[in-house]
Amino acid sequence: MSGHSKWATTKHKKAATDAKRGKIFTKIGKEITVAARLGGGDPDGNPRLRTAVAKAKSVSLPAENIKRAIQKGTGELPGVSYEEITYEGYGPGGVAVIIEALTDNRNRTVSEIRNIFSKAGGNMGEAGCVSWMFHKKGYLVVNGAKANEDQLMTLALDAGAEDMQAEDGNFVITTALSDFEKVKKALEDAAVPLDLSEITMIPQTYVKLDGKEAHQMLRLVDTLEDNDDVQNVYANFDIPDEILNAE
Repeated sequence: MSGHSKWATTKHKKAATDAKRGKIFTKIGKEITVAARLGGGDPDGNPRLRTAVAKAKSVSLPAENIKRAIQKGTGELPGVSYEEITYEGYGPGGVAVIIEALTDNRNRTVSEIRNIFSKAGGNMGEAGCVSWMFHKKGYLVVNGAKANEDQLMTLALDAGAEDMQAEDGNFVITTALSDFEKVKKALEDAAVPLDLSEITMIPQTYVKLDGKEAHQMLRLVDTLEDNDDVQNVYANFDIPDEILNAE
């Protein structure tokens, strides 16, 4: 899981910088609106909304913005209706890529994403062409300096976690989708500080990239994530730390 872990934590560290541009606020606001539309406006009874609100708070999205986004989803305020679409394709070196998007114009979004792939030396594929290489999991990261490994492992596994690994100075906990909320709550109740907690797509295998292809791949991911309609990008690359940290 090392390739995924390094990239996930690197992206999390970049979130504060991205937030200054406002783009990440807009994307999280969209996710909150869709979550509220699908499951209601009460985070206590809507796990997807609860996760989105927690993510919003982690990047200091103002409470008023969160409230408005929920109200747009429940119909209390007028708002745009977004469609959820997943795209799949291949990046440099044959890396598998999954893109989750929220869009109010399907034709615009697919055209833009196809163009991004083409310029990066990749290509879009058919639905299902790479999704079989990934598993949807709960994913939690704890700073290794802030927890005792044995105690944390006992707590996580007792709560239903599938696995815990020490990676790059962190403890990385994975869960089945159905157990994510339970494990997260157990950690929070025990006052374990979480650096990252999210639902993600974890690759079963990785493609090692270095040099030019590694830089091309990271530029592809950055360009996709910079698109207003793209919510999440998942890929099965494994890139050296020095290149990841330099981007």
